[in-house]
Amino acid sequence: MSFIPYTIIMVLKFMAIQYIRIVAFSGNFKMIALLSSIFIKNKNDFNDENVRRRYGILTGTVGIILNLFLFATKFSVGIITSAISVTADAFNNLSDAGSSIITLLGFKLSGQKPDNEHPFGHGRIEYISGLIVSLIILIVAFELVKSSIGKIIHPEEVMVSALTFVFLSLSIVIKLYMFAYNMIYGKKIGSTAMKATAIDSISDTVATTVVLICYILYAVFKIKIDAYAGIAVGLFIAYAGYKTLRETISPLLGQTPDPEFVKEIETIVRSNESVIGIHDMIVHDYGPTRIFVSLHAEVPCDKDILYLHECIDDIENEIKTKLNCEVSIHMDPVDTNDETLYEAKVLATEIIKEIDERLTLHDFRMVHGESHSNLIFDVVIPHKFKMSEKELVEEIQNKVHAKHKGYFCVINVDNDYSGITK
Repeated sequence: MSFIPYTIIMVLKFMAIQYIRIVAFSGNFKMIALLSSIFIKNKNDFNDENVRRRYGILTGTVGIILNLFLFATKFSVGIITSAISVTADAFNNLSDAGSSIITLLGFKLSGQKPDNEHPFGHGRIEYISGLIVSLIILIVAFELVKSSIGKIIHPEEVMVSALTFVFLSLSIVIKLYMFAYNMIYGKKIGSTAMKATAIDSISDTVATTVVLICYILYAVFKIKIDAYAGIAVGLFIAYAGYKTLRETISPLLGQTPDPEFVKEIETIVRSNESVIGIHDMIVHDYGPTRIFVSLHAEVPCDKDILYLHECIDDIENEIKTKLNCEVSIHMDPVDTNDETLYEAKVLATEIIKEIDERLTLHDFRMVHGESHSNLIFDVVIPHKFKMSEKELVEEIQNKVHAKHKGYFCVINVDNDYSGITK
């Protein structure tokens, strides 16, 4: 990447960050705040499904209007001045209007209620809309690089007009505004689609800024670098599109849940005095506000079953109320009074921690026989664990048997689906 385009990108990135800080510090966007006050009930309840959907529809609609305005003005200027780069930038804004339509439809469709074919709702449509926007960003980047190479091979005369400077500058201001409100509200409602739209907006800002600076350099110094700068900007946009593509694909593939979310669940469960331990937590993501959690909670086996059931119900209701998700908890009874069982569990725990600190065990049971006792338990391994399951089981069995000849281990290996171990 040449020095001038790289400098332009870095300066613009700094300006965008400062712009967001100023807007965030001031507290709100007047236009979005005003429209949300009119069209969105309980507008500050960002966890509410209806509020999220209405913000998505509102910002998508505003995006369509602003992008169509930019298309109309740039296309008119491009025709009047015969500036091909401005006309190309205009069609880039037209594609952005299409992206906003996709985002809007994504929010609209994702809000459909569950049906027989989709009992968990349609929330993942929002992820799909973000994926489509990411692909559009990559296509725009490819076309920009392609057209820039064409301009290098077949140079064209650049026509400078004051009108061009005015509308390109206006476009930069509007795109920075769109980037800022999509990024800030996208984070508030946890929308990958809006974040993808924000990245698209900042990419457009970079492209338009480079076009503007190239015009200034040509007007003042007759330096013609717009085609080379266009390649650099195209590569920058492609990188931004690639990052956004990864972010939108990840939840569709089944990404590791947010560590803070997992930690909050664990804190709530462990805060109940009847719970001894927690394991086998799985977080199922069917779209924003459509999270389902399942886990196992260890409880004393000598307590009243009806009382324990009531405790589990209380925990499930607390998680649902505080974290806005559905949760199902399975009770695992644990013998807390058997000293032999306790000592055997401590021994097994110490051994697996010697192998790797990240390893944990659960569902520990002990079956006594005439010649030996079987220690039956599950071992949870982290992702990218170096040993194979067979190697791990054999090493634990050998180490336990070496320390206590009367113990034989029957081990089941589990994967960590919660992301607690790294």
